[in-house]
Amino acid sequence: MRINLPTWLTLFRVALLPVMVVVFYLPFRGHNITAAIVFILAAITDWLDGYLARRMKLTSAFGAFLDPVADKLMVAVTLFLLVQSHPSSGWSGILMAVTAAVIVGREISVSALREWMAKIGMSATVKVAMIGKLKTVMQMVALVVLIVQHEKEATALRLYHIGEGLLVIAGILTIWSGLYYLHAAWPSLRGDAPRQPGMRGGD
Repeated sequence: MRINLPTWLTLFRVALLPVMVVVFYLPFRGHNITAAIVFILAAITDWLDGYLARRMKLTSAFGAFLDPVADKLMVAVTLFLLVQSHPSSGWSGILMAVTAAVIVGREISVSALREWMAKIGMSATVKVAMIGKLKTVMQMVALVVLIVQHEKEATALRLYHIGEGLLVIAGILTIWSGLYYLHAAWPSLRGDAPRQPGMRGGD
């Protein structure tokens, strides 16, 4: 199997995740800013691999599988980092943990929904919508702010809980987009939509 340029970029995005984790925990001045830069670089490759795949007609089955996996890994790993290292055990810490659980839970649920819809030949019903893209952008912005917010000098961000507020907005968009996809798939889940021949409910 030949790996094309967009897929190499996706693999590079996955490889950046452990780099971000290590940098996040290293005890040097500006380590959170550096970790945020690594995260932004990974986010740029998320846009770039899709753009190149469409522009250069370099789509592949492996790339189509790997790209959403890399996206979800990036979000989940960063959320786990931030929840684990959140300095507050009060309401902001609880809000952070609950929102992170909602986001990760939605990503897993929608991935399972898409897998099921593909299995019954209805994957086009739950293709990526604008609300899903908006959700992704807001997640990325919130996570970058939260990473920077851990920096000692970022007093204003911590004082006004800017990162937590952005993450809550991302969480609301996450729920909204999840409900959108669920609504689109509901006829198939109820068994109202036609299935592929020979398909059984327990398959």
